Amino acid sequence: MNILKEKIIAVSDLIRLSKQYGTLLVLLPTLWSLMLASNGRPPLKILVIFIVGTFLMRSTGCVINDIADRNFDGHVERTKNRPLASGKLTLKEAKAVFIILSLTAFALVLLLNPLTIALSFVGILLAIIYPFVKRVSHLPQIVLGMAFGWGAIMAWAAVRNTVELPAILIFLANIFWSTAYDTIYALIDIEDDVKIGVKSTAILFGKYVYLATFLSFAGVIAFLMLLGIYASLGRPYFASVAAAFVFFVFQVFIIKMSPKRETAFAVFVFNIVVGSMILFGLSLDLSL
Repeated sequence: MNILKEKIIAVSDLIRLSKQYGTLLVLLPTLWSLMLASNGRPPLKILVIFIVGTFLMRSTGCVINDIADRNFDGHVERTKNRPLASGKLTLKEAKAVFIILSLTAFALVLLLNPLTIALSFVGILLAIIYPFVKRVSHLPQIVLGMAFGWGAIMAWAAVRNTVELPAILIFLANIFWSTAYDTIYALIDIEDDVKIGVKSTAILFGKYVYLATFLSFAGVIAFLMLLGIYASLGRPYFASVAAAFVFFVFQVFIIKMSPKRETAFAVFVFNIVVGSMILFGLSLDLSL
C-alpha cells in the first residue's frame, strides 16, 4: 500500500495537480473564445468539455515535458525533485499516464463536431513539439503560446462549426501573451538553463528582456483591441483591456526593479488575474 500511495503522489506531481496556474492560463483564452462565439451563453455541455479537456491536456503537456526533460531536470534547482528526474516514477509509468490522459481527452473531443475533432490533432501535436523546441531554438515560448491558444480555435469551432477571424485574433493575442509571461517564468531558471544548454526567450533577449517583454504585452493589447473593434464590443470589454495594459506595464516594472526568482514567479502567476479580468469584461459586455 505504501508503494501504491507513493506512486499516486508521484503521478499527481507529474501532472502538477497542486499547481493549476498552467491550466488556468490555457483555459482563459479558450473561455474568451467560447464566450464570444456563443454571445455570452456557451452551451453547458461544451463548457464542461472544454474545462475538463483543458485540465487533461495541460496535464498531458506536463507529462510530455517531463519525459522530454528527464535528463535535464536533475540539473535545475527548481525541477530536480520532479518524479522522473528523482526516480519516483519510471519512464514506462510516465508513458502510461500520457496514454491514459490523451485517450481520455480524445474521448471528450469525440462528443464535439467533426471540425473540432480534426483540430484536436493539431493541439496534441503542438503539445508534443513544445518540449523539444527549447533544444534547437530560443523561441519555445512562441510554440507554447500556440499550444496554449489552440483551445480558442477549437472552442470557436465547437460552437460555430467554423473558424473565423475573432478566434484567430485571440489565438494570436495568446501567442504574444504566452511569450511575455513565459519569458518572465524563464527568468527563474535562466542561470541553470545557460549551464545545461536549454534555450529560451529570456536568454535570447538578454539585456533587452524587459523591453521585449513589454513589446510582447503590447502585442497582446493590439490584437485584443482589434478583436473588440471587429466584434463591435463595447465599453466594459475595452475598459478591461485598458486595465490589462496597465497591469502588464506594472509587471515589467516590478520584475525590472526586483529581478528575483520569487518576484518573477509571482508576476507570472498574476497573469491569471489579468486574464480573468478580461474574461469578466467580455462577459459583462456580452450580457448588456
